[in-house]
Amino acid sequence: MALSVPTTEAHEAAPATTGFWALTLGSIGVVFGDIGTSPLYAFREAVHAAAHGGPVTRDIVLGVLSMILWSLFVVVTVKYVLLLLRADNNGEGGTLSLMSLGQRALGRRSWPLLALGVIGASMFIADSMITPAISVLSAVEGLKLAAPALEHYVVPLTIFILVGLFSVQSTGTARVAAAFGPVMMLWFVTLAVLGLLHISDDPSVLAAINPWYAIQFLFSHGTVGLVTLGLVFLAVTGGEALYADLGHFGRKPIQAGWFYFVLPALLINYFGQGALVLAHPAAIESSFYRMVPEIMLIPLVLLATAATVIASQAVITGAFSLVRQAVQLGLLPRFEVRYTSESHAGQIYLPRVNRLLLIGVLMLVLLFRSSSNLASAYGIAVSTTMVVDGIMGFVVIWKLWNWKAATAAAVIVPLIVVDMTFFTANLMKLLEGAWVPLLFGLLMAGMVWTWRRGAAILILKTRRIEVPLDDLIKSLEKRPPHIVKGTAVFLTSDPSFVPTALLHNLKHNKVLHEHNVILTIETAQTPRVDVADRVRMEKISDKFSTVRLRFGFMESPNVPKALVIARKLGWQFDIMATSFFVSRRSLKPSPNSGMPQWQDHLFIGLSKSANDATDYFQIPTGRVVEVGTQVII
Repeated sequence: MALSVPTTEAHEAAPATTGFWALTLGSIGVVFGDIGTSPLYAFREAVHAAAHGGPVTRDIVLGVLSMILWSLFVVVTVKYVLLLLRADNNGEGGTLSLMSLGQRALGRRSWPLLALGVIGASMFIADSMITPAISVLSAVEGLKLAAPALEHYVVPLTIFILVGLFSVQSTGTARVAAAFGPVMMLWFVTLAVLGLLHISDDPSVLAAINPWYAIQFLFSHGTVGLVTLGLVFLAVTGGEALYADLGHFGRKPIQAGWFYFVLPALLINYFGQGALVLAHPAAIESSFYRMVPEIMLIPLVLLATAATVIASQAVITGAFSLVRQAVQLGLLPRFEVRYTSESHAGQIYLPRVNRLLLIGVLMLVLLFRSSSNLASAYGIAVSTTMVVDGIMGFVVIWKLWNWKAATAAAVIVPLIVVDMTFFTANLMKLLEGAWVPLLFGLLMAGMVWTWRRGAAILILKTRRIEVPLDDLIKSLEKRPPHIVKGTAVFLTSDPSFVPTALLHNLKHNKVLHEHNVILTIETAQTPRVDVADRVRMEKISDKFSTVRLRFGFMESPNVPKALVIARKLGWQFDIMATSFFVSRRSLKPSPNSGMPQWQDHLFIGLSKSANDATDYFQIPTGRVVEVGTQVII
């Protein structure tokens, strides 16, 4: 049977236009920062868990190494690099892109897929807080080896670095990003060199390539083996970023970066740490930093800190992008979006999200105070996202790629089983820190549910008092009001009904413009919309027209720029002769809203926090007329 695995032209064209190896270098700097800094703590934490307070034996070291090796092969290489990177949504990847792709494959809006997308997105945001905390902490902790007296300064210095990192987000990341690739290349070369220098300490460590060591360890250690597996998962955290950053670099550059640079460097370093610990078991205290002589500790700490800052930057940028997608898909209220580059639309800054992330990161650092303590909280967020990606990936492979259900299941179900095993193993650390991302995910999911449920109730309540647009036009033709020159644009979510602002303008001002445009802004299930499909215009009477603007869920809606396209459709658009009428609703809680009172207040609070529609749609403030209405929900 021939299996159809679609790819997009975007992936194939990218290397030709930008330069294949330039994109590969860029992917090494951005995509692999998270997984690339895992050697700082993953092997150490897994061996500590396996030893369970006892001596570090040869079976433990080989068992842990074997589990790390095969986790990297199965979870990252097979699932993400070889399989899911092909499941692109018009060239874009990530949990929400996969959710949209799955819904498109089913041909309808699927609530189970929506729920999975929300869970995956919530856990990605949790990961965006944990990654900076654990990465920077683990790097700075190297100071304790160079100068034990500095131990008390690890947390304050970590906080100082993190505050600095989040403070520079508003200036844009273009200049810093230019250095990401070379710095991370140096980091991976360093990982490989350190590993090669120490594999000779005990070359028998290479026996861990045999998966039997991993299987034997798991089955002979019971609960301890499962707990250890949860910490082995730290070695693959960041694997989901390969898929999330697909649209930035393309499939082939990411695959090349993984196979030619990142995977070899990681494996060599892990084997080097294992050989070092086999020869000197006491080195497990800090197996990564013990790979260099004391005189090289400070330079290695500085390089590790730079690498962890880059890894943190990557997930922060990813969080900005994901929140914008969630807003466009109607999962969250509008957040202010600032553009930090005139040439790259993807370089954005969300002030409120940045502040919330910083608060979350600092709370994690102060609560856990060490990378070892924080490790328990880390795996559950990423393993949840990976389970979600696997389930939604099955839908895409089955329905969109037109594989037989049995074939798709044979490929993806074993991978989901592996992810579920990791998820179960991480749940073993529930009371030791795994509760943090689960609580955050629950709060995020509750907020999304409240926003969507409240918005649906609000639409139903306003629909009862709305007037069909056709009826109004007929009424105005019979008894026309005073006509004034100019064009009025009325924003609405449903063009078949009269916008509230238009009704109030007729009721209170008793005038009608000579040209009236009912404007609807829609979000497509694709990341971007072709310019040719951006505008749909229809003239419904002498004085009324409807215009639909379509944007992808990764695009920021720029109404004036999009309306310029309408000139080709016959509308002589002049923004300086056009007034935009926008309704501003003041919401009041009702005992009969259909939601609990706490949810009423949460929805109203979310509505008040939403960014102004004028700013969000980039409409010049001097051309906007706001009409206030009070709605009881």
